[in-house]
Amino acid sequence: MDLGLKDRVAIVAASSTGLGRAVAMGLAREGAKVALCARTEDVLNATAEEIHRETGVETLARALDVTDHGQVARFVAETNQRFGRVDICVANAGGPPSKSFAETTVEDWHAAANLNLMSTVYLAKETLPLMQVRRWGRFIAITSMTVKQPVEGLILSNSVRAGVSGLIKTLSNEYGPYNVLVNNVCPGFTATARLMDLSRTLAGKQGVAPAEIEERWAKQAPLGRIGQPEEFANVVVFLASERASYVTGVSISVDGGIVKGMY
Repeated sequence: MDLGLKDRVAIVAASSTGLGRAVAMGLAREGAKVALCARTEDVLNATAEEIHRETGVETLARALDVTDHGQVARFVAETNQRFGRVDICVANAGGPPSKSFAETTVEDWHAAANLNLMSTVYLAKETLPLMQVRRWGRFIAITSMTVKQPVEGLILSNSVRAGVSGLIKTLSNEYGPYNVLVNNVCPGFTATARLMDLSRTLAGKQGVAPAEIEERWAKQAPLGRIGQPEEFANVVVFLASERASYVTGVSISVDGGIVKGMY
């Protein structure tokens, strides 16, 4: 199937590692030019070079903090100037730390809102008007299955990412008339470095081995395993494509069936 992504221009946030990296690579393999950003410059540059080497597509990499609106605005403007357009934006950021409500501070809540909600707002503010003018666009947020089914010990993520889902649904209504599709993709337990860090944190609190935590997660999925980043990326790449032309305003779980709700 031709996804119609050749020469499209995609911004992928937090794309040096993990899910963001898998999404950027997936889009590049379909021929999209990719602009990558993340905080750690050396890792980011290495990822951009690998994507270019493997796919041959043009890449742009800039180290920045997505919680800083000014930095986001400059990055989007540079991408637009470099490639002449912005067709796709994948909003992504690392998750807040694992804590119970009693363990959180007011500062934790502000930090979580800035990291996950406001970073999405900043990217939307800068990219959606560019898509609106061209009357074609894809804005995709990466959140978590926690927006549909809270996970114990992740109260910050459970709460703030739900706000992102509300934002995405509202934006899909506002920008649909301009052929700009806005969707939310919700990963479950996926084999990334962050998930492994979380397993070590929970294992330390519970006095068990990290492998036991990971086995518990795998057993929650009817498929009986933890997902791979490429499996998640495949869904995002489809939503970014021409073939997803009548899909907007949805929150799609990519979790191996963990979420037990019907929607």
